[in-house]
Amino acid sequence: MPPGSPYQLLHQSSECPARCGRVTTLHGSFDTPVFMPVGTQATVKAVTPENLLELGAQIILGNTYHLFIRPGHELIRSFGGLHGFMNWQKPILTDSGGFQIFSLRELAKITEKGAEFRSHLDGAKLFLSPEKAVHVQEALGSDIMMVLDTCIPYPATLDEAAKATALTGRWAKRCREAQSDTGQLLFGILQGGMYPELRREAAEELIDIGFDGYAMGGLSVGEPKEMMHAMLDESVHLLPETHAKYLMGVGTPEDLVEGVYRGVDMFDCVMPTRNARNGMLFTSHGRVVIKNSSNREDQRPVDEQCNCYTCRNYSRAYLRHLFQSREILACQLNSIHNLHYYCSLMADMRRAIADDRFMAFRKTFYEQREIPHEKK
Repeated sequence: MPPGSPYQLLHQSSECPARCGRVTTLHGSFDTPVFMPVGTQATVKAVTPENLLELGAQIILGNTYHLFIRPGHELIRSFGGLHGFMNWQKPILTDSGGFQIFSLRELAKITEKGAEFRSHLDGAKLFLSPEKAVHVQEALGSDIMMVLDTCIPYPATLDEAAKATALTGRWAKRCREAQSDTGQLLFGILQGGMYPELRREAAEELIDIGFDGYAMGGLSVGEPKEMMHAMLDESVHLLPETHAKYLMGVGTPEDLVEGVYRGVDMFDCVMPTRNARNGMLFTSHGRVVIKNSSNREDQRPVDEQCNCYTCRNYSRAYLRHLFQSREILACQLNSIHNLHYYCSLMADMRRAIADDRFMAFRKTFYEQREIPHEKK
């Protein structure tokens, strides 16, 4: 394993595995636990980089699959990578495209060499090998690159999960070997489906290869919540305490709290922006559906405990009017609020861990959410 780790432990809860840390990258450091807004197409939908800075985002996520298809990694390289292309100077993580290939698997064929697939845009034949996935991400200039993996659906038989997990391990080694000396970090991805024994074997293999951080994949793919938590419990302790631990594609505010409680450092999910565009807003007391008639004349902000740009300036009645009128501004204001809520939730958890009161924070978090916000 290469010496050193970009992760520094700052605080460890005395009550549970929750911890605070800092990850150092080419474009600065970020504090953990952290939520990464998803900017699949080199943009976080409906918000500007300036919006992201104001609401407290430290690092954002882009996607290799989509940017490989359009506009192309070589074009982005000519702009100095994603940072120059999209005017974001803080850290960027790029997913390798493995989950997109999984979600579009009717267009893809997985072989030992890599993933053969057709573009979802025009049907053009494309190929992404582990080596290509790394080289594309190097061109994108992301601070944290992810290995190409094979995401396992739920349900899957033990034999299906074992074959896919073994392939992910072989691909992970090829990704590490293909990595150039650019200073970019490369994270391995732990698969194994819903089988603890496969996850244990996969973790040993990844640690033997040696990565700059470790992600847990193949969760929140349709399995019951209790099973997701059980697999998370199985997975987190398998990964080195000296490195950042990243839970991919998860999830709800409750998922973030439960992940941090179990020792997870990094999260991403499309939920804040997707739900915002559909008129569902996250608050300290639960969810608010802005189109509901109860908001028609409501002069309150979405969340009276929130100090985001949206809550400082606009009422529920106005946000409902924008949404009902299908105004573009509805998407922007709703997205600003939801992303601010997520980033603030992470900041609150970091403070609670630093003060060694995370369990009290977790208890209060759930108690507040038992109050019907619309009636409060």
